[in-house]
Amino acid sequence: MGKTVPSYRIAVECKIGKWKDFRNALENEEEKVAFDQIMDMCRGLASAGSAACSSIIFGPKAVSLLVLQHKKMRQLETELDDLILQRSGA
Repeated sequence: MGKTVPSYRIAVECKIGKWKDFRNALENEEEKVAFDQIMDMCRGLASAGSAACSSIIFGPKAVSLLVLQHKKMRQLETELDDLILQRSGA
């Protein structure tokens, strides 16, 4: 028997393709770049997403994005804390 569910990587690319009209409707280049970066984040965590073993890709994709966004937020918080300490003369 063959696979009944496409691989996660293939499913992600298919879904990204279906969002093409949405991307094209974004008002400016900055929004399009942000959209492309988000889709690249989904691609970057495809291995983790495929471990979810789900035929519905939104959940693993959304969690992948949340993980990356949280990681970035923590990095920015650390940088901000360091800047505050530097300015306070500590």
